[in-house]
Amino acid sequence: MELQHLRSFLEVSSELSFTRAARKLHYAQSSVTAQIQQLEESLGTLLFDRQGRTISLTEGGRRLQPVAERIVALADLARQEVAGAGSRPPAPRARGRRPLPEARSLSGPPPQAVLPARAAARPSSTSPV
Repeated sequence: MELQHLRSFLEVSSELSFTRAARKLHYAQSSVTAQIQQLEESLGTLLFDRQGRTISLTEGGRRLQPVAERIVALADLARQEVAGAGSRPPAPRARGRRPLPEARSLSGPPPQAVLPARAAARPSSTSPV
């Protein structure tokens, strides 16, 4: 269950339309549909009765609605509290990449110390033979 799925669920349940919810969320309708399907799958229940172009909340959807509202409100509150804590913003990093942990060896020097020494010991490819 992802926070964005809950936000999409709340918008669809408010609008009772995937198309209008997608428009308000600035997503493609297919993305909102996929998010709702993933949420339904993770919860193991249908959240909406789909009858042609009309939809309505199922019992599971009605039960989820107040819980989702609280979760989203708490997430928004957490974001506000942390932003107001005066901490510096996180450094930007390349999307999808995590910094590698520093490698350590129990039997020798750290790799950072070995690599420059090995590079210096290798003959340069540009030096004359």
